[in-house]
Amino acid sequence: MEKKYMRNNLAGVIAICLATVFTLSACAQDHKQNENRLKNINAIAKSDVLLNNQQGFIPITKLAEKKFVSVNLGFVYQAPFDSLLNKYADVKSLNAEKYKDSVTLNDLEDDLKYFSTVIIGLTDQMAGNGRYLNFISNVAKHKELVLVLFGDGKNLSAFDNLSSPIVWSPQQSAEAAMIAPQVIFGGIAAEQTLTKSYSGKYTQGSGFKTAVTRLKYTVPEDAGVNTENLKEIDKIAAEAIAGKATPGLVVLVAKDGKVIYNKAYGFHTYANTMPDKVTDIFDLASVTKTTATTPSVMRLVEENKLKLDTNIGYYIPKARNTPMENINVREVMLHQAGFIPYIPFQNFVKEGDYSRDSSAAYPTKVADNYYIKKGFFSDFMWPKMLNSPIKTRGSYVYSDISMYVMKDIVEHITEEPLDKYALDNFYTPLGMHTAGFLPRNRFSKDQIVPTEDDKVFRKTLLEGYVHDQGAALAGGVSGHAGLFANANDLAIFYQLLLNKGTYGGEQYFKPQTVETFTSKQSNVSRRGLGFDRWDPDLSKKYPSELASSQTFGHTGYTGIGVWVDPSRGLVYIFLSNRVNPQVSDNLLKMNIRPRIQDAINKAIDKGNN
Repeated sequence: MEKKYMRNNLAGVIAICLATVFTLSACAQDHKQNENRLKNINAIAKSDVLLNNQQGFIPITKLAEKKFVSVNLGFVYQAPFDSLLNKYADVKSLNAEKYKDSVTLNDLEDDLKYFSTVIIGLTDQMAGNGRYLNFISNVAKHKELVLVLFGDGKNLSAFDNLSSPIVWSPQQSAEAAMIAPQVIFGGIAAEQTLTKSYSGKYTQGSGFKTAVTRLKYTVPEDAGVNTENLKEIDKIAAEAIAGKATPGLVVLVAKDGKVIYNKAYGFHTYANTMPDKVTDIFDLASVTKTTATTPSVMRLVEENKLKLDTNIGYYIPKARNTPMENINVREVMLHQAGFIPYIPFQNFVKEGDYSRDSSAAYPTKVADNYYIKKGFFSDFMWPKMLNSPIKTRGSYVYSDISMYVMKDIVEHITEEPLDKYALDNFYTPLGMHTAGFLPRNRFSKDQIVPTEDDKVFRKTLLEGYVHDQGAALAGGVSGHAGLFANANDLAIFYQLLLNKGTYGGEQYFKPQTVETFTSKQSNVSRRGLGFDRWDPDLSKKYPSELASSQTFGHTGYTGIGVWVDPSRGLVYIFLSNRVNPQVSDNLLKMNIRPRIQDAINKAIDKGNN
């Protein structure tokens, strides 16, 4: 029985490794294996040829304008193929299997009506199937089509009449299936041309070259890091789980634009029923500040719609004639406005302020079976913040109220809710398809890692509802908390910042804007504008002992850490739910986030020596 379990379990692990991809270092590979794997990756990447790209469609840009679908015609490596596509964009999957009894694939074609861009992977052998060829020809007339052909190329001639881009991979393997999507989206450059003629159209020398524009998914050795030197992460993660610092966690490491490590550990809860996955969505807590509110501020400053040295009262009518009126935006972004750190709004909720059912009188959902009365935020919470005393102006006092204020300013200027503005301007165009507020509106509970089993305030396990009480009472969308995302989406966003504002062939910020907000901007603290930073007081070892002085990012109360170290080309993402089942300080006491960061720093530094 035990042997059978182990065999089945191993098969499952291998399947997960292939399907969730990239760093098979995360699947107990060693340095030698990964060196060999890298040779294979490079050989495949160098042999892939991009054809029919006269219009420059590949690498794909303008993701926000497209709706993607991958059609599975029976390609044996469809799972890793689709997994990689979904690293770059929200790519739905349609399986032709259910249409197998029909003579044509007209019904399948009909089901493509909601999609703009169709991606099809098939082998040379499948390219000899007239039913498939007819389907591909019909789709190409009405949709943006990207065809990926795996095999020796003998059937390339079947596509002589096709003008849609073709990525041809001479190899047919799981690895090849993971590389082609990266060529499509710009994680890997197309560099090769045909070395011989395959048809009247696809002649020797045909092929288009492209540039790298997005993250690549690969092994540590591809970035000069020895896989063995990252195994310390496993030990620290195991220690965290054994020490009840968190029931599970996800770590992602990107170096030089390459995701070289992404691994999930433990389970959603200590019941150990649902393992953490690298695709899981976490409550980011205060990382909302640097991934939603601050980028929105950056965009508005660039557009000259928001001035850092203008006072709050200019932008927020309700702030006039309050203690906040003459505080300027720069002070707010630096946490030097003198605001009190936070107000425990949940302590002000009285009987009659909430209901277990929704209604016109109780429209705002705070958690499962908990609705707050209409106007609770606008009539009670917001005035209480605006009129709270200014006690420490000019000193650094970290305050959540600052980002309530910035959210309101952003919404006054953009005339849009913060969640919609961030989604439309950043997450959707960047391909961050899990990032957003109110995740239960878009995802199942199983995909979202639960936070606290709230025994006091909401009296329920929080699954996809923001942990922060004030953000929850505000309806789940706030400037300081409420954002959810998976590790890959965060890697995309912080790579954008490491790139000084450019990603996927599009510019989101000017380099100077990124430099200004992420560098030290305060005379009294380590902070940038909105961003947290390396602490020059070396006794604090913050964010970690070996972090460079260029390091910027933020942490989140629920057990989150996101740090960028430009000196190392590093993006480090740490996701956990340390507040499950109840709030615990073990993650902090055991120094888990900084220790993993330094394990990564050591591995990179060894590779550089």
